[in-house]
Amino acid sequence: MGDKSDGLRMGFLGGGMMAEALVRGLLNKDMIDPAQCWVSDVSQPRLDVMGALGLNATFDGEEVLRHTDIVVLAVKPDTAATALEPTRSTDKAHLIISICAGVTLSSLESFVGPKTRVVRVMPNTPCLVGATAAGYALGAKASQQDSQTVDRIFASVGLARAVPEKLLDAVTGVSGSGPAYVYMFIEALADGGVLNGLPRDTARALAAQVVYGTAKMVLENPDTHVGELRNRVESPGGTTIAGTNALEQGQFRGTVMNAVSAATTRAKEMGGN
Repeated sequence: MGDKSDGLRMGFLGGGMMAEALVRGLLNKDMIDPAQCWVSDVSQPRLDVMGALGLNATFDGEEVLRHTDIVVLAVKPDTAATALEPTRSTDKAHLIISICAGVTLSSLESFVGPKTRVVRVMPNTPCLVGATAAGYALGAKASQQDSQTVDRIFASVGLARAVPEKLLDAVTGVSGSGPAYVYMFIEALADGGVLNGLPRDTARALAAQVVYGTAKMVLENPDTHVGELRNRVESPGGTTIAGTNALEQGQFRGTVMNAVSAATTRAKEMGGN
């Protein structure tokens, strides 16, 4: 059982899919009490979804800030300044945890009041199943306790790593956008099975389990290079080396690396970097 974040009251400015995924993950781990949590959004359907999870739902972001100490900023990047404006006229010392892609710490700090601390986080949607991969960077006023709070919240729904802010756009490219790449790989792997005679439901289940099991082996063997793990599967003259050779001919690794670079570049553009 979790500790309900030690009774800390959490708020969400923005109740979109990413906020919902984080809330569901935290609820699944019993890390928050929904009766102590508030969410604001401009969309009634999104408020209905979040309200159904037990949160106090409102159109008024200021109400969220009044009732909570830790606030997740989950609005569109171009509305972040407006959403945080009320912190300028409050004596509360909020901890703002931003999951807005591309919005820098310096921008966030210019949006908030003098007592407000900020942390910039890049999670991803698998937090819905307790398997997020998040990177985060602390603002100038954020304390070690804030770091521990952020780490506890996000580690409870997966894996969290602190990185320098300059690398958060790369985190976006790898783990923020990464699920889409992996979905495409699973889809293609399953289609390959169908092409070779497998029923689609069987091919899909096998492909998804392969990715899950392989990722688990990588995480449980942190001191072993991924290439070595791959080599262990590639018997000389066998089926696997024939398949990986085909991937190499299709420039698989270079294509994936280019996808990460493209997403990283876009994150920088969104942040005005």
